Amino acid sequence: MAQHSGVPSAVRLAGVMTALQGLAGLGFAVALVVRAFGVESPGRVLGEAGYFTVLCGGVAAAGVALVIGRTWARTPAIVVQLLLLGVAWYAYGPSGQQLAGSLLGVYCAVVVALLFTAPAREWALGPDDDEDTGALG
Repeated sequence: MAQHSGVPSAVRLAGVMTALQGLAGLGFAVALVVRAFGVESPGRVLGEAGYFTVLCGGVAAAGVALVIGRTWARTPAIVVQLLLLGVAWYAYGPSGQQLAGSLLGVYCAVVVALLFTAPAREWALGPDDDEDTGALG
């Protein structure tokens, strides 16, 4: 697992924002568990809560990993943002929730933009080996 010193501030901020998304999802899973006590057959609701716990736990872990400088976490964080951009589009259009869709879309776009800044890309790719080997180019 690669970890480079000098994690760019853009990567750390994207990590915090991604971890917050994971924590929000975990909060939703807790709300589902609480709801399960009020229904006749709680099995499905508890299953859904377990599903969200696994997924959102992974999102939170990727966010924390970005904050501490693990380069492997950049790709999962980007994939999550792209998936959530689809959710934002659906909320904005077919669901008719323009405010929620817009806010989520902007949030995800900011995280993606932070992870594609030049310092973030250089950090993720690691040191340039061509300079060390003296390759002609």
